[in-house]
Amino acid sequence: MANLQSSYMGIPLKNPFVVGACSMTAHMDSIKRMEDAGAAAVVIQSLFEEQIQLQNMRMEEELTISDNLDAEIQDLFPDVEHGGPEEHLMWVRKTKEAVSIPVIGSLNCTTPQTWADWAVRMEETGVDGLELNFFAIPIDGTRSAQEIEDEQIDALKRVKSAVKVPISVKLSPFYTSPLDIITKMDAVGVNGFVLFNRLFHPSFNIEKETGQYPFNLSTSNDHRMALRFAGLLHDKVKSSICASNGIHTGEDAVEVLLAGADVFQAVSTLYRNRIDVIGQVLKDIEAWMDRKGYSSLDDFRGKLSVEKTPDKWTYRRAQYVKMLLKADDYVARPPV
Repeated sequence: MANLQSSYMGIPLKNPFVVGACSMTAHMDSIKRMEDAGAAAVVIQSLFEEQIQLQNMRMEEELTISDNLDAEIQDLFPDVEHGGPEEHLMWVRKTKEAVSIPVIGSLNCTTPQTWADWAVRMEETGVDGLELNFFAIPIDGTRSAQEIEDEQIDALKRVKSAVKVPISVKLSPFYTSPLDIITKMDAVGVNGFVLFNRLFHPSFNIEKETGQYPFNLSTSNDHRMALRFAGLLHDKVKSSICASNGIHTGEDAVEVLLAGADVFQAVSTLYRNRIDVIGQVLKDIEAWMDRKGYSSLDDFRGKLSVEKTPDKWTYRRAQYVKMLLKADDYVARPPV
């Protein structure tokens, strides 16, 4: 029988299926169901800097709203131990205590010092690792790409020097040269890369003329960018590679593993097909491995990476030209 054991950021895993950060990883019952279904690890729903700042502003407002009205009123509002971000940390700690699979904390901050401060706080919950979501919205035209990247490198260095748990970085696909920033972060000592974040973008209700926030689920076709960069990075960086975005089936998972991913994250398929799909994806990987005669993931991981694939067109721009010239030879995969 196929052995699905893997490793991510130096953390041993029973298989390569990691549940990504989402609303379902903010509820204990669904996390336990993920564990029962076979998930190897879970990433807790992110703590955002906006939550931290909002809580700080609310706390300051509540504690000072009646200052100086009376000599005794200074003690009206006691210290709050588990409000906002503090409650999030308490929830992460309880999750770690409740399940046996690795639990990874997730941070989404905007300033270097906040990254470091809350990484320490998150580490204190007992998490097995940390995932840093680096996403800068380019709304300030005066800031250069280099400035933004340097700030992210600085934040990463601060976190690395502040905590001992392994750290992964979840990146957006919008860097001019993703391989360059990944190589620089790898040199800093990051332990893993999640490729790539599924980002939310604005949408409008044209009747009400207001903003709206539709659910942003992926399809199987969306994993191809992760496949490309997993294949380009296999054996080129010391860090683990986690493919993310658009992995819905066992076939999708096998593709990114063949490219060179160590593990994969999935979220949308759990919403589309329910949590039990975890077990089906793992069964499908095992069935494919048995059919091919592979006993472990290492037997085929990276077999179709850029260095090992027999088809050298796969990772080049010319593959697009090749497809256009021989369009009849290609069968489009229907959307999921």
